[in-house]
Amino acid sequence: MTDPILFTDATARFALPFLRPGQAQKEYFVNQAFAVSDLLHHTAVVGESAVPPISATDGDAWLVGSGASGEWSGHDDEIAGRQAGLWVFLQPVAGMRVYDRTSGQFLLFDDGWHRPSPPATATGGTTIDSELRQSFAGLVAALQTAGIFAVTQ
Repeated sequence: MTDPILFTDATARFALPFLRPGQAQKEYFVNQAFAVSDLLHHTAVVGESAVPPISATDGDAWLVGSGASGEWSGHDDEIAGRQAGLWVFLQPVAGMRVYDRTSGQFLLFDDGWHRPSPPATATGGTTIDSELRQSFAGLVAALQTAGIFAVTQ
């Protein structure tokens, strides 16, 4: 028979609060867990900034940039989500991906946020292979559509 799981006060990865038997104001802890869960599910950030936006809408999420100030001070590299007129912060873990709506690409967290860049377009050379260049351009376009590379204007 396996041993029962002994719970701490919160989950290990994202610190979602656990309920306790006889706990007062359970709805506060449940709602707190829902707010963080809402921020975690299919996260799409508006963009990246070190300064909180002046007019943020509930449901908006942002990547907090380096040297954050104001309400975001001390939350560099975290995700800031607007919930009920307040900022909820989430410390990312390795392997977490978010979609940046500004650039149209996915970012990966691994000791900081990483944005892949497309390879340089082939130019010059003594032998020009137009079919290869066309295929290469199609591959880059497909990776942009998949959100791997940012869409260049």
